[in-house]
This record gives sequence, C-alpha cells and structure tokens, in this order.
Amino acid sequence: MMAKKIEIRQVRSAAGKRPAQRATLRALGLRKINAVRVHDDNPVIRGMINVVKHMVEVKDINK
Repeated sequence: MMAKKIEIRQVRSAAGKRPAQRATLRALGLRKINAVRVHDDNPVIRGMINVVKHMVEVKDINK
C-alpha cells in the first residue's frame, strides 16, 4: 500500500518571521510564495506544518 501524500503550498512570505519558522519552510522545500511540494503524510511532516500553519495551505492528494 502506498503512503498517503499531501501537497503543501506556501501562501505567505517568510520575511520577518522567526528563524525557526524560516528554517522549517526551507526543510519542507518551500522557498518562495506559491511554491508547492508533495510529501508523505506522517507525524514528522504534520509537526513541521503545525509550526508554519499560518504561512502554508495543505491539501490531501488522493491517488
């Protein structure tokens, strides 16, 4: 069975945010507004999303 996937889109700038939040965006692979990355849906990624939830949109991908 394949792992469930989620699509993460950066919708707000990281300018002026705390260094930990900026580092979390980079770790998710997001560098610019409207950048999109697909990740496996697991507790580690969900925790990272929770740190920057005000700057990203998350969408489940059902394949």
